[in-house]
Amino acid sequence: MTRRGALLFAALGIAWGIPYLLIKIAVGELDPAFVAFARSALGGLLLVPVAIFRKQLIPVLKRWRPLLIFAVVEIVIPWFFLSTAETRLPSATAGLLLAAVPLVGVAVAFATRNNPGFGWLNWLGILLGMAGVAALVGLDVGGSDLVAVGQMAIVAVGYAIGPVILSRYMSDLPGIGVMGSALLLAAVIYVPIVFLVGDWPSVVPSAPAIWSVLGLAVICSALAFVLMFALIAEMGPTRMTTITYINPAVAIVAGALVLGERITWVTVVGFVLVLGGSYLVTRRHAVPATPPEPAAAVLGESTGERKA
Repeated sequence: MTRRGALLFAALGIAWGIPYLLIKIAVGELDPAFVAFARSALGGLLLVPVAIFRKQLIPVLKRWRPLLIFAVVEIVIPWFFLSTAETRLPSATAGLLLAAVPLVGVAVAFATRNNPGFGWLNWLGILLGMAGVAALVGLDVGGSDLVAVGQMAIVAVGYAIGPVILSRYMSDLPGIGVMGSALLLAAVIYVPIVFLVGDWPSVVPSAPAIWSVLGLAVICSALAFVLMFALIAEMGPTRMTTITYINPAVAIVAGALVLGERITWVTVVGFVLVLGGSYLVTRRHAVPATPPEPAAAVLGESTGERKA
């Protein structure tokens, strides 16, 4: 991993480590669907004017089909289920369960015939991550909130597929234009969802709830998506998803310090396993160097090119 990649990785890990805390605070007063709507609407309103000023919006809108799919897969579905799951799960557990995203990312890569070129250490990292997630589901959650765990599984699938869509169909487009358009499009889609399955606030929320929604929009959405776009270009879509191995550390600390969530030995073991898996999965597999061609062959090719 390059220095730039490491800095982007750390910044995005923090930006995507605190949403679990903020969501937990927000859904204590606001409907999960409304939280997802407000987060995407405010985030989009921050990025779209910048995209318009830089003339980055029109090229993005010309590819509205992959943009629509990305908005639904990466934002609409995951954010709704994540906010809903956190009405049942502690914020730290939700963050730890999303460590399964790289595992799904590997499956997506092979399903789309995009072999990530993993070596045995990378596969060991996958196994460690799976063991950590299994420990959390089997012991920390204990089977009491399987509906919420299933919702987190849907979130993991969306988060794994989203970067692939970006990489394949929109990687040459400006990141601010893509993310701003996707956020506003998601907000429009959320409006009927809030009417159907959610509820609009009937009273003014408390200051912590308001600040939580603002933090979700500014730091965890607008800024984080720009960082994500840069990280995909730096590391690729499969390795980029291992950012979800770093997020739990932030989620655990934030949940314990702010919400008083308890840290069990299972939480510690699960975190160690997924953190070790993060390091191994992001390790680049060494590819044997191609032996140099004989000088005679090189000279022959050069001569042939001159003759042509």
